[in-house]
Amino acid sequence: MKSLIIVSHPSIETSLNQQFFKEAAKSLDVTWHHLEKCYPDGEIELEKELALLNAHDRIIFQFPFYWYSAPAYLKVWQDTVLEHATKVLKQKELGIVLTTGVSEKEYQAGGKEEYTISEFLRPFQRIAHKFDMTFLPPFVMAQFMYQTEEKKWERLIAYQQYLTLEGQATLANRIDWFIKQLRDNSSLREKDQVKQEHIIEYLSSKKEELEDLTFTLRELKG
Repeated sequence: MKSLIIVSHPSIETSLNQQFFKEAAKSLDVTWHHLEKCYPDGEIELEKELALLNAHDRIIFQFPFYWYSAPAYLKVWQDTVLEHATKVLKQKELGIVLTTGVSEKEYQAGGKEEYTISEFLRPFQRIAHKFDMTFLPPFVMAQFMYQTEEKKWERLIAYQQYLTLEGQATLANRIDWFIKQLRDNSSLREKDQVKQEHIIEYLSSKKEELEDLTFTLRELKG
């Protein structure tokens, strides 16, 4: 599975969020596609975009949450491309990665923003259904600059999984994903490789415990 990250941001070089995402995506088999950089004149090349969509399985719209929607470039992209994209989008996945300077807890009834982020993203969900796509739960990065280093590392891994994890984001699947990332890391020194194998063994044992527990719960329900 390959992911296409369609990024829209007018000042990406000074965006801490987008630079964080870009660095996190470097080690993955994904395509980073920044609209403002590719089309500085705003003229979207239809055939190029259709070819990109056709070559990928998971399409990600990534943008800052400007006035409860996406930046203008992404809207221009939609107006140019979607009308012609029925065949290339059918049965693929659509995900949304958005950043906001407002705390995520404010997006709810009684919060400052009153509505949930999912409610604001209804048009994107409708686009997915229109093209017979699977709409993924949105990935939200809220108030990045206020997060601790530990929290940023957690979000980095979560973002990488959002881009590349196949199937449902169950704990077992996330463990498998993490083990694969460790095994694919060929740059470790010998002493670090020993530590890595211990980590893999530990994660594998925990996965087996989880599967045993899941089986037991199913038996009890049955």
